[in-house]
Amino acid sequence: MSPRPLSGSSAADAAAVGREQTRQRVIEAAIDLLTRGGRDAVTTRAVAEGAGLQPPAIYRLFGDKDGLLDAVAEHGFATFLATKHVDPDPRDPIEDLRAGWNVAVEFGLANPALYTLMYSEPTRATSAAFKAGMEILMGRVRRLAAGGWLRVDEELAAQIIHATARGAVLTWLSLPEDRRSPALLTTLREAMVAAVTNQQPAVQDAGPAGAARALHAALPEQTTLSGAEQYLLREWLDRLAADG
Repeated sequence: MSPRPLSGSSAADAAAVGREQTRQRVIEAAIDLLTRGGRDAVTTRAVAEGAGLQPPAIYRLFGDKDGLLDAVAEHGFATFLATKHVDPDPRDPIEDLRAGWNVAVEFGLANPALYTLMYSEPTRATSAAFKAGMEILMGRVRRLAAGGWLRVDEELAAQIIHATARGAVLTWLSLPEDRRSPALLTTLREAMVAAVTNQQPAVQDAGPAGAARALHAALPEQTTLSGAEQYLLREWLDRLAADG
């Protein structure tokens, strides 16, 4: 009995799956070349040979070599994203910050060529996986802020955390092996922690009510607001504190 021919939609689905499998095979071949020989080793001919394809297939799938490298970087961001652990309610938010920073640095040190490619082009910040990773970081920063631990605004804190991790990896990779001291990574991490967090939470009780009480207590010491503005803010803070 001959097999029943695929319907139009089934044939299209099978073709899409086959295309994605081929695309993944090309990306893996490119990563292998990148890891063994650096960016210069990633030529369309070498990648095609590694994937068992003809060079024109690379252009059909990715447009050009730059498109292929962008796809490799996106794969790197997605792989990195999969290593991130999200704890929505960490027992110690400062240790959670350290752990997240360590994960980022460890990924870079374990995948030096891929990591360098991922962060070699500013335009790769548009990557969907990169954005998802930054949302995880912003969530960690918001939890610090809500607990009264943050000493700078959230956007600046996220920039400092991201920049120090990336800088730590790229600096480490630029050094000769005999000059790579683990103390460099530890010192940079602790400098980051000191730059973005307080030693003790400014708000003892988490949540809007605790923050309102802390701000209410500090209000008489500031001179930025006028008397009328202070009166209005105090009324709002009283309402928020009462809700707690």
